[in-house]
Amino acid sequence: MTDISSLVANGDRCRVIAGTHKGRSGTIEDLHRSKGGNITITVRGEDQERFKTLARNVEKI
Repeated sequence: MTDISSLVANGDRCRVIAGTHKGRSGTIEDLHRSKGGNITITVRGEDQERFKTLARNVEKI
């Protein structure tokens, strides 16, 4: 399994490159590993709206 800290961390700026929120960007607020082993993150967008996505769908800016 991939270590969460090697991908992204709270406070990092990121851009979503795949999935439902593709093209959006913001600041990572919460990291969580689901029961299935996926790393999910909560991102606060430029418009202050929060959305959840998978860590594999984002890249650091």
